[in-house]
Amino acid sequence: MQGFNDIGGLIIDMDGVLWHGDQALPGLTAFFATLRELKLPFVLATNNASITAEQYVAKLANMQVDIGIQEVLTSGMATAIYLSERYSPSETRVYVIGSAGLRQPLLDKGFILASEHDEEAVQLVVSGLDKTLTWEKLCMAALHIQAGAGFYGSNGDVTLPSERGFLPGNGATLAALAAATGVTPTTIGKPAPIIYQQALTLLSVPADRVIAIGDRLDTDILGAVQTGIRSVLVLSGISRESDMQALDYGPTWVMQDIQELTEALRQ
Repeated sequence: MQGFNDIGGLIIDMDGVLWHGDQALPGLTAFFATLRELKLPFVLATNNASITAEQYVAKLANMQVDIGIQEVLTSGMATAIYLSERYSPSETRVYVIGSAGLRQPLLDKGFILASEHDEEAVQLVVSGLDKTLTWEKLCMAALHIQAGAGFYGSNGDVTLPSERGFLPGNGATLAALAAATGVTPTTIGKPAPIIYQQALTLLSVPADRVIAIGDRLDTDILGAVQTGIRSVLVLSGISRESDMQALDYGPTWVMQDIQELTEALRQ
């Protein structure tokens, strides 16, 4: 396959690429065995900010794949990195809508997290997927933003695929807060290039030798295009090949799944 012999590293999405829910997709262990055999560095980069890197490592271990913490980059981690480069964590109070996958990286960077009902001034409001979202949390976040706090989102995914159908994602929360405050948030996850740029730094591989792997055109592939790196759309998740017809961008390659990708890497 043309262009597949100059790969120096991979940025890989997880849900829809490596698994569906808790079910590993066919070829998972062979895919990672091939990456190790070829000594191809990779970063598993996901918009999901609801769980921690440690939980992803444990999830893959349950699927018979061993990876290191340093090979995972969630949008929660990316948000903490981004903010720590622009604010002094020990002097910055943050009101967080979200779970441990967003809160823990911020704590690890030294930010001060405000409690749910704390009305004392904060410098930042950061929102990620929160499955215990309440009216009061929205009210507190909106009041802080209206008072001048910076407004950030770990990711802008409006919907969250589930066995029940498409549920409201963090993008829906951000939309509600934007409507209530008139302030547009800065989002860190895909398709914004921020998380990809951080993954490139972790890889220490030139961008023209890195390929992004994903199952969503509107996040994984658009993010790669906006970062200036090549990409593979795998058809094992959300997007279909026919979805590309209405877009003015697209992946470099389209493959059925990680099994086909593994074969291409081995050629």
